[in-house]
Amino acid sequence: MFNSAEPVFYRHPTYVPAGGERHQVIDPATLATVGTIADTTSAEMEATLDAATTAQRKWRKLDAKSRATMLHRIANRIEATDMRRCAELMSREMGKPYPEAIGEVANCAGAFRYFAEMARDDGGKVAGTTQAGSFQHARYDALGISVHIMPFNFPILLMCWTVAASLASGNGCIIKPAPATTLSTLEFMSVFEALPEGLIACLPGGAELASALIASEKTHAVAFTGSVAAGRAVAMAAAAQMKPAVIEAGGSDPLVVTAHAPLDVAAAGAVTAAFHMSGQVCTSAERFFVVDAVHDDFIARFATEARRLRIGNGLTKAEIGPLVSKAARDKVIRLVEDAKAKGATVVLGGKIPESEPQGWFYEPTILTGCTPDMAILREECFGPVAAVMRVRDFDEAIERANDSEFGLGASIFTTSLEEAMEAAERLEAGMVWINNPLIDNDALPFGGWKKSGLGRELSRLGLDTFRRSKMVIIDHKPVVQDWWYPYPDDWFYDADGRKHV
Repeated sequence: MFNSAEPVFYRHPTYVPAGGERHQVIDPATLATVGTIADTTSAEMEATLDAATTAQRKWRKLDAKSRATMLHRIANRIEATDMRRCAELMSREMGKPYPEAIGEVANCAGAFRYFAEMARDDGGKVAGTTQAGSFQHARYDALGISVHIMPFNFPILLMCWTVAASLASGNGCIIKPAPATTLSTLEFMSVFEALPEGLIACLPGGAELASALIASEKTHAVAFTGSVAAGRAVAMAAAAQMKPAVIEAGGSDPLVVTAHAPLDVAAAGAVTAAFHMSGQVCTSAERFFVVDAVHDDFIARFATEARRLRIGNGLTKAEIGPLVSKAARDKVIRLVEDAKAKGATVVLGGKIPESEPQGWFYEPTILTGCTPDMAILREECFGPVAAVMRVRDFDEAIERANDSEFGLGASIFTTSLEEAMEAAERLEAGMVWINNPLIDNDALPFGGWKKSGLGRELSRLGLDTFRRSKMVIIDHKPVVQDWWYPYPDDWFYDADGRKHV
């Protein structure tokens, strides 16, 4: 068993509290106890923030090259460290298949290298002058201490996206991991060993701790990934303190299959888009809109591909692990049963697998005949369910795809250049994937439209989230300007409107 209060989890500069309430960590596949975690107390939070503030004051004064060197050291450490223990903890905590867990931590180094060089390259802008003899430019400064409120589904990778950008900008970082993935997050913190002591810390806890960190006068920016309801609350709390916040609030992503789709590719891609990590991906395809001309053929191929998936413990040979909790599975069951009651047909799945009676498993599920009145087309399911609606043509598919309060990502399969270009323009989402869903790029902005979020992670936009601009005007040769007070008499008018001569 693992225990967050034991010395094995103390890694400089990680701060591990031991004074708060303890909670058991339960494996969602076996329901066995993995270990315990302890909540952060108020006193521990304050001490950690004080230490981070002291360290950040020195960190922000470092030149960009020195900070970049430190971030490259973090990347080197990630690549050189045996991450099997961290990946195993992640699988045991939240059920993720081990190949995905080890792949997640292995992909973190790139974000630190990208933001190290981006911050070194982009320190401001020289503007065309508005007055002769004046040097006019914008520069970027650190905000102070950023708070990173993390989700359970990609606890390490998504943390690295925003932490790398924040550190590169000269900030200190406080990480509030998801309760479901606290152990693996604490284990990963050893990669930050090269940073000044206190500059970064991981504080376990729940919503109360998150609220306290946002409200604190010692923090200055917030990064959040989670549900729409929680994201709205975080955004409002940050706005009340006039703190910038980047909010990634999930979605119910559409996937369109047109009459020109390569159906074998579309079926294989749809399986990954819908069922990757049991559908517990913010950009999972949940709403499928398939053109009538290819609907039946696509569904047959889709179901055939999906039947190849293996269900089981994430530490066995299985693509489909458990959902993170009973509450998560209960929501999936509710949405599927509502769809069935309103006329949807279960092509595949739709039940708890007989092979896994213990744990929070649910079969990969394909529903056809779905209609807009079904809750599964209105809510984020966050489970291994593909809800399919038959549509007349490409235009109706785009219209239906956009008929949602969410707008994180959207996918389309087509060999028509016209459809691809139109989809890229017309789909109301922060990200559009054509024939290759779920891909991201450190150099491109990640985030949603509508209720799916505010701000962007990754790219220069992700860097700008954690720094503030300052306009600077320098006149190297001081002279008295002709527009300064007092004004010449001939600039004025008499009471009757006549200008003085």
